[in-house]
Amino acid sequence: MAQPHFTVVHTEGAGAAVTVSVVEMRLPQMLDSSEFDELNEAMLALVQGRPSAGWVMDLTHVSYMGSAMLGLMVNLRQRIRGAGGRLVLCNMPPSLMQIFRTCCMERLFTIAKTRAEAIKFAR
Repeated sequence: MAQPHFTVVHTEGAGAAVTVSVVEMRLPQMLDSSEFDELNEAMLALVQGRPSAGWVMDLTHVSYMGSAMLGLMVNLRQRIRGAGGRLVLCNMPPSLMQIFRTCCMERLFTIAKTRAEAIKFAR
């Protein structure tokens, strides 16, 4: 990957006591298959260490998600929820919200308007 597609920008707690992590996503309009595979592995590895924690995905810089990326989001949600954690999406641009609505995915996710609101929901 030439440029990271996500960054953990905030965590509450320390070590095993981390309760909420905020991840800023930065996705280009198009991801080739090798970039997607790297992103998929990195995201799954990130949550693997603490799936029972709260996770906030800040989508401020994401205007589009294709089917593979939407599938990754569902997979992350299932892994986190299966371990007793919470995944909250926030700062979703209108173009991305429309994609989620078209795919009926807004029913699967807790979606907050702001990062602060998302952190409260993720605790």
